[in-house]
Amino acid sequence: MRLYRRLLDYDDPKSLGVRLRRRRLPLLTSTIETVAQRIGRKIRIVDLGGTASYWRMVPPNLLASHVASVVLINLVETSPTCPAPLSYLRGDVCSLPDLADDSFDLVHSNSVIEHVGDWQRMKRFAAEARRLSLSHFIQSPNFWFPIEPHFGLPFFHWLPEQIRARLCLRFGLGHSRRSTTLDAAMIRVQGIRLLDRLQMAALFPDSYIHRERLFGLTKSLIAVRTGQP
Repeated sequence: MRLYRRLLDYDDPKSLGVRLRRRRLPLLTSTIETVAQRIGRKIRIVDLGGTASYWRMVPPNLLASHVASVVLINLVETSPTCPAPLSYLRGDVCSLPDLADDSFDLVHSNSVIEHVGDWQRMKRFAAEARRLSLSHFIQSPNFWFPIEPHFGLPFFHWLPEQIRARLCLRFGLGHSRRSTTLDAAMIRVQGIRLLDRLQMAALFPDSYIHRERLFGLTKSLIAVRTGQP
């Protein structure tokens, strides 16, 4: 657990995971500025699965200059108090029928698509992201990076599901304590499905797939789109 906090715990501002998120900010900044320049005004962003803590890392001057609003959508209210320009909306990020097509100028999502369920649910997530805006910035950890970011173990995600569940029954891994039942362990293991570049490209066929590297290896994949259809 101590090693996990040092490396990948996103609640620890000194962790490697938080430092990597900050390294991602120039690409996000460029994306926001490009979309705002194309539209000619401050933009409306929807963050699928987003939290207020994530947006606290974004430079305030960027938000003040280019962003009119950021709507955070989650099934569970993770951000009860959202300072402007943030606001919270309860919803399933794979099904948002109350939001019209092109409701926003940019769809953002960080490490969420791997949690939504099976491939069909991932396709619905991608379809909603592409429906809500012409532009998006969708990040997910890379399946082929050797360290699994949620459990904090090397090669964990490459093990058979049964072995991963048994490890969860024996140890506290990542943020979570040791699972006390097989049912809890299976829910935890099956709740994370990492994607590779081919899968990201299939879900977002009209996007540029940016490779975020660490130690020369692709740690994360980011589907970026800023232009007209």
